[in-house]
Amino acid sequence: MADVLGVRAEIERQIAGRTVCEQLRQVAESHPDAPAYSDPVEGGGWATLTYAEARGRVLEIAAGFAALGLEPGESVAMMMVNRSEHVLADLGAVHAGGVGCTVYSTFAPDQIAFVAGDVGARIAVLGGPAELARWAPVLDRLPGLRKIIMLEGAPGDDERFMPWQDFLDLGRARLAEDPAGVEDRWRAVAAGDVVTVLYTSGTTGMPKGVPLSHTNVFYEVESTDRLTALPVQGTQISYLTYAHIAERVLSLYLPLVKVSHVHFCTDLANLGATLGQVKPMMFFGVPRVWEKMMARLHAVLATQPAEQQDAVRQAMAAGVAYVEAGQWGGTVTPEIQAAYDQADGSLLSIIRGMIGFDRAQWTATGAAPLSDEVRRFYAGLGLKVIDVYGMTETTGAFTGNSPACYRLGTVGRAEPGVEVRIAEDGEILTRSPLNTSGYINRPEATADLIDADGWVHTGDIGTVDDDGFYRVVDRKKELIITAGGENISPAEIENHLKEHQLIGQALAYGDNRPHPVAVLTLDGEVAPGWAQARGITFTDLTDLAAHPDVLKEVEAAVEAANAKLARVQQVKKWVLLGTEWTIETEELTPSLKLKRRVVHAKYAELIEGLYAG
Repeated sequence: MADVLGVRAEIERQIAGRTVCEQLRQVAESHPDAPAYSDPVEGGGWATLTYAEARGRVLEIAAGFAALGLEPGESVAMMMVNRSEHVLADLGAVHAGGVGCTVYSTFAPDQIAFVAGDVGARIAVLGGPAELARWAPVLDRLPGLRKIIMLEGAPGDDERFMPWQDFLDLGRARLAEDPAGVEDRWRAVAAGDVVTVLYTSGTTGMPKGVPLSHTNVFYEVESTDRLTALPVQGTQISYLTYAHIAERVLSLYLPLVKVSHVHFCTDLANLGATLGQVKPMMFFGVPRVWEKMMARLHAVLATQPAEQQDAVRQAMAAGVAYVEAGQWGGTVTPEIQAAYDQADGSLLSIIRGMIGFDRAQWTATGAAPLSDEVRRFYAGLGLKVIDVYGMTETTGAFTGNSPACYRLGTVGRAEPGVEVRIAEDGEILTRSPLNTSGYINRPEATADLIDADGWVHTGDIGTVDDDGFYRVVDRKKELIITAGGENISPAEIENHLKEHQLIGQALAYGDNRPHPVAVLTLDGEVAPGWAQARGITFTDLTDLAAHPDVLKEVEAAVEAANAKLARVQQVKKWVLLGTEWTIETEELTPSLKLKRRVVHAKYAELIEGLYAG
């Protein structure tokens, strides 16, 4: 404990008084010509701002917000894709003394109204007509919202709206007229002030607002930097929403310390192409992102000649052996090293280069469990996709593996200076400068989150081994308790089911029932190729999900999963759907987590049918 508190004190001294505003000033002065933010240009290429140019734009935006009447402590709500304007607007709000709040673009109008009202948004910055369509139905319920700035498509007949360029012109004029006013604003910002409010995507009810301070984010940045040991001025991609804490830390706050060059991927469908162009030195993906990339690679490999497929399998076996031997407590023997070097030189490095990971030094995942099958697939390519663990309420990760110290299947050790313990009922608790002060306007929820001694109750059940590596079993509220009183983790069952390439998603069910059952979906990218290779004709996924050969293969996949599970965990019956679960169809949260209650309700009749008889 003394060591933990000593490290904490060291980090706190290192970040004392630091604010995003002062950090941007320092990096713009020390690396004025370093590339900061690059947006994709139609037809190819990138439009890039240097750090000096970015800070100049931020000050103009801060002046613009002040000119529109934003007072210190007031909020600016933002909804747009990942692009330089998003980061600049956020930083501009902070430099004006305000608070940036990115709203999930998948939120329904009622949720948007709740968030904007709860955070007290005075100004909104929206991307274009698609975002406005979500806000328009509830604008009359937001009397405190004084101005709506539109990057594109501002209605010309409504004084509440302002085009982005007009806003920049306003800010530029105000800054020229009163530069000292803007300087006073950002210099008055203190380390303990709120830098952002993020709203939990949530699987039930209205989202909860989590305020995070400059100190919170810089403690996380320093911890992340110590785990990753990435070089200064590396390249990276921003593609997850800035409403997600991981993206905020990794591609908004961390780059201000590492002087990183951030490339924006404005559409997840273009992620593969962007990876190939940017070749990032770091990459974080929630499990669904890693799963989809694996599915695409499986589909490509399946089209290669049998001889080539055999060569890839042999090379990947060497990759798996190398990554697994490199775990904490393991040994990479000369034989394992030699086999890996040969496989890497002849094939694996080529494949990594094809998918844009040839320069990647840190590849990580979080937000939900990553299956062993997915982890082993990437290990086969020589990539250590390591787990970190945290939540919005802890400013992101508070435990993590590192490339030099990892144990696969765990979420790593406590981050530097962070206290973590397992409560008597198995819940993971944590205490550190990463913890939020509590939820906005939710005292009862705050009391449930943070106890009198300052421990955050994560709501997750976990374990810790003798070497200090933590494992997350499942959400406390999502554990299945069977009719026989057995506690079962649905996530463990689901990950084994998804190990087969045909199964895209899975939900295990069985609370107060005699045994688990499962609702499965086909992988929309892999299944068609799998079927065509076997001469199966079909019209769509629904048709394919009913084909006898597909059902036979999925039956074998369920049996294979059951062989890895304890008897009480084994799936006795299942149903295969011909649809995929998405954010739009509401089975997934904006951070791509499974909304169990939505699936339970939507497929209640099917689930009941699995228990009939």
